[in-house]
Amino acid sequence: MQQMKDTARASVRIGYDGRVHKIFRGSMAKERFEHEVKVLRHLEERGCDFVPRLLEADPDQLKIVTTNCGTRVEQLNPERQKELFAEVEKFGVRHEDRELRNVTYRHSDGRFCLIDFEFATILDGPDGPISLKPSPTS
Repeated sequence: MQQMKDTARASVRIGYDGRVHKIFRGSMAKERFEHEVKVLRHLEERGCDFVPRLLEADPDQLKIVTTNCGTRVEQLNPERQKELFAEVEKFGVRHEDRELRNVTYRHSDGRFCLIDFEFATILDGPDGPISLKPSPTS
């Protein structure tokens, strides 16, 4: 497996089959795992095709396996970046970490995609908005 990210919060690796393996760790790891699973399922139910599709979720290991949404983007027009994050809101989710590091490019269809939804807000959940977004005082 190819190591993509190894921080106090998560380890992300891409398997030889192209699937992405993310293990949550550190502060609120269980909550972040559960929330990202919930967000990815929400987006899949609504037909959002420019985010990873959840393939496996292992609550014992706090690990998810997703489809690969392409390679990291090094540069992007700020207006296009803003449009991408606004587009996901049409599917009922606000990405709360709107940084370039969360944008990928899928060569197979020439599509920019978004990744890393552990702090996203589900805007249209049955119980109102649901988020793990840290407050400004956190």
